Amino acid sequence: MLKKFMAAVLSAILLVGVLFTTPGLAANLENGKQVFAATCSGCHANGGNIVRRNKTLKLKALEQNGYATVAAIAQIALNGKNNMPGYKTKLTAAQIEDVSAYVLDQAKKGWK
Repeated sequence: MLKKFMAAVLSAILLVGVLFTTPGLAANLENGKQVFAATCSGCHANGGNIVRRNKTLKLKALEQNGYATVAAIAQIALNGKNNMPGYKTKLTAAQIEDVSAYVLDQAKKGWK
């Protein structure tokens, strides 16, 4: 029970850090690109999704699913959703913020 509580507290602290840091000013897109390549590209190459084809990282899909903000993307990166695992124990808050900003930046650029 204590482990679950501590995990929830850690998750809340990481989420607050990500949500209340000004995107763009603090996010490092180059680092986000590296984190994405190492952690996300296996399932999300070029913004796609090999597991759930309609849940891509393309801007239209992010907007339709209510995830077109750095904070919303970070929430999924932290806690996961459906088949996607969360990365709160594998990535730092800065890495989560960087990769979330990178994903949104790439989505806005059409993943080019």
